[in-house]
Amino acid sequence: MDIKAFKMDGLGNDFVIIDQRNQIYNLNKDQIIKICDRSFIGCDQLIFIQKTDRKDANLEFYNSDGSVSGACGNGTRCVADLLSKENNDKEIILWTSTGRLKSQILGDNLVETEIGIPKTNWNEIPLNEDLNTKNLNIKIINKDNIEHVGGTAVNVGNPHIVFFVDNIEDYDLKKIGPEVENHEYFPEKCNVTLAKVVSKKLIRVKVWERGAGLTKACGTAACATAVAANINGLTDKKTDIEFALGKLSISIDENNSIHMKGPVSDIKNIEINI
Repeated sequence: MDIKAFKMDGLGNDFVIIDQRNQIYNLNKDQIIKICDRSFIGCDQLIFIQKTDRKDANLEFYNSDGSVSGACGNGTRCVADLLSKENNDKEIILWTSTGRLKSQILGDNLVETEIGIPKTNWNEIPLNEDLNTKNLNIKIINKDNIEHVGGTAVNVGNPHIVFFVDNIEDYDLKKIGPEVENHEYFPEKCNVTLAKVVSKKLIRVKVWERGAGLTKACGTAACATAVAANINGLTDKKTDIEFALGKLSISIDENNSIHMKGPVSDIKNIEINI
């Protein structure tokens, strides 16, 4: 099977995008895993664009382990840019399993997406018991064997936990990530972020993504981090979240809805033979 597809990324968080609006490709889990494998095509997530009766398209997201992902902020921004170039519309509305995502195309490969209102109740994360989501008291250990206890849980279309630490480089996220992702509190697993508050306007992060592992950037993690920081009184309603390759600007509006602004890459046309 030959599939025409696109490759895009947001700050290195990369995607293979397959347009299913005119031709349906029925891919099984093994084929999805193969496409995401770095020894084949390689990406953090595979995205299907699907037809909708509503404006503009439906999106389906798959993690590199073949599991379904409810939301993907950077992926949504990439597809919004792609469709904007197709139909010359500066406002793109995309539908996901977690709701409607509206994007504004700001030009110069800059896209802002409204992610929506975050959820912070234990059953909305979801957790498997009624716990204080502001501080889950989960223990992580740094490279010097020093304990840090904390973790704020937020759902922004998928479940996240954010640990605010003195230095994100002091922790081995490759070890901590899978342990916390699979913690007994999270029946649907979770994304794991280590965050260092540099100032009221800047937070530096590293992210372990549920079903994908270490990632160069993660849009929903940026949103979750900004919300968690605001809940804990560490930042105001607007803050930049810095990844290895650049920043996403996150703002929380008067309705408590999150807006995420940042760059997307140029669009690369690829062909997949699977």
